[in-house]
Amino acid sequence: MLVRSFHRSKLWWTRAASTFPQVNPKTSEVFAEYSAMTDAEVQGIISNTNAAFQQWRRVPAVERVAAISAVAAGLRDRADEAAELMCKEMGKPTVQGKAEVLKCAYLVDWYAEHGASFLKDEEHPALPGFQKSYVSYQPLGIILSIMPWNFPMWQVIRMSVPTLMAGNGVLLKHAPNCFGSALLCEELFKALPGVPQDIFRSLVIDVPQVDAVLEHDAVQGVALTGSEGAGRAVAAKAGGLLKKAVIELGGSDAYAVLADADLDVAAEAIVNARVLNAGQVCIAPKRAIVDKSVKGAFEQKVLDKLAQKKYGVDFGPLVHAKARQDVAAQVEETAAAGAKVLAGGVGAPVPESDCGDAFFAPTVLTDVKPGMTAFDKEIFGPVISIIEAEDEQHAIALANQTSYGLGGAVFTQDRAKGERIAVQDIEAGMCFVNDFVKSDPSLPFGGVKNSGLGRECSAFGMLEFINVKTICVK
Repeated sequence: MLVRSFHRSKLWWTRAASTFPQVNPKTSEVFAEYSAMTDAEVQGIISNTNAAFQQWRRVPAVERVAAISAVAAGLRDRADEAAELMCKEMGKPTVQGKAEVLKCAYLVDWYAEHGASFLKDEEHPALPGFQKSYVSYQPLGIILSIMPWNFPMWQVIRMSVPTLMAGNGVLLKHAPNCFGSALLCEELFKALPGVPQDIFRSLVIDVPQVDAVLEHDAVQGVALTGSEGAGRAVAAKAGGLLKKAVIELGGSDAYAVLADADLDVAAEAIVNARVLNAGQVCIAPKRAIVDKSVKGAFEQKVLDKLAQKKYGVDFGPLVHAKARQDVAAQVEETAAAGAKVLAGGVGAPVPESDCGDAFFAPTVLTDVKPGMTAFDKEIFGPVISIIEAEDEQHAIALANQTSYGLGGAVFTQDRAKGERIAVQDIEAGMCFVNDFVKSDPSLPFGGVKNSGLGRECSAFGMLEFINVKTICVK
């Protein structure tokens, strides 16, 4: 039977799998294999997680937060192991993988400090004739977490930690090439004293089994990070079941480089952000929209900074051979439509330490225009697309000429002007001034338009899967 498979770069058709080989994108070698859980096994796990939830939900929020906070130590202790695993699963350089795990620990620490305060009852003026009125933040139940491969640990921890602290259970359906990372996360949560063993479980399942999980009465919501197609499918399913959905999808983030920008700052930020994780980042700068008066100088600075990046440290291969094929096709389509390739491209040499099946060199395209693939579509790879703007207003119009609205940035030495544009003009869930967009546990993360629904991180993320319960006592 043909089914839809959820992947970060796009939605494609594949066959239901009974086993999941784990293929190293640098070598094309299978380094592990996992057997799919049966439907009966999945239903048993859901029952066990629901039993754990019934116990967990009655633990005071302060105690839940403290218990889950201990996972930070486990993350730090196993950071090197997790980094090596991610490198094998999806090609991320180990230095970036370790930084990812340590960022996860930082998120846990942040919620350890602030989480309990977000879950405290909120007093309100008593209704007439009542002694007190207040809002109580109660958990919903089990939340299904459908996560992508591009940040195998961060995406899971970012969703799971505040959700568990809030008193819910979590069932993780990870990308099929990251079941090792999924099971490592399960081990970390199972090792926590005072936390029910089954409150977090990883499901080794294929896409056809997802519907049955979401349909289960004990499952009360779903969080998905992935492609627009996958997000639409899951959001529609959840909507039909009247279950809460938080959906974080792709982006075609525009970085506006205005005439008065510090070009060194702009080029450094855009190159760093686009090369990170081989460009497989939802909030990476997909489109660099540059004032025509500084376009030539900006291009040269981008080329100079890109030439300093090293394979295996600053970037690795793409996740698999099909991802390379997709990015190559998008670059070729854009070049055929009239864009110029300034660096990299399809014929760029492959590093000696890479088999070449999934490698795509960091690439710079210029003279990209609306209607070209690199302008209209999200390229999930290390491709910097430079678009010329006539002036500031034209740059803003081009930035918003997309169906997506995840992140964006404005580069200008007039910070007040940059802030005004970021607040009032850029249609996105996040906009930075004079730097690339970053996620942080202290700030809400999410987008508008076709980039998704809801928010992760901060108090907003913790309260997504919560019953905001009104209590009045007479």
